Amino acid sequence: MDEKLTIEEIIVVEGKSDTKRIQEVVNADTIETIGSAINEEILGQIKHAADIRGVIVFTDPDFSGEKIRKIIMQEVPDAKHAFLARQSAKPNSKSKGTSLGVEHASNETILLALKKVVTPFVEGNYEEIPRSLLTDYGLLAGVNAKALREKLGDELRIGYTNGKQLVKRLKMFRITKEEFEEAMEKINNE
Repeated sequence: MDEKLTIEEIIVVEGKSDTKRIQEVVNADTIETIGSAINEEILGQIKHAADIRGVIVFTDPDFSGEKIRKIIMQEVPDAKHAFLARQSAKPNSKSKGTSLGVEHASNETILLALKKVVTPFVEGNYEEIPRSLLTDYGLLAGVNAKALREKLGDELRIGYTNGKQLVKRLKMFRITKEEFEEAMEKINNE
């Protein structure tokens, strides 16, 4: 059997089932936010972990997961982020409910997400992707805008965003115009 990958950073997850699932796939320490009820004590642990070993935020690709990610990004702007596509986080049977979660992802998907961790952009030179380009690609308005943003978030590994968040997320992860257009071309050719 292959040796499990060891992750240096501490992985921030939502709950016990996420910790269990992550530890089935890799050797890693975790901090559990206990859902979206993240409190000052847990934020303090995350800040401390970021200073000592670094942290990877690996939350569910749903509203609560995004809420937790935003709270952590405000407190620890240089935290790394691992993202799951919504499709990869769906339960594989009716008995497990309908919620999206890290605990439902396959070993391969979890490994890929952790190997393709992204670090947000804090300050420096960056040419922002114009809103007009996002509009031209149908990402900000229209019947397919939400589905296109979801596919773009998966392709660029920046997670799902609404129209308002998209510009900010593209900037935060330093997505270049070339990377953006390449991803959109791939999506449009599917």
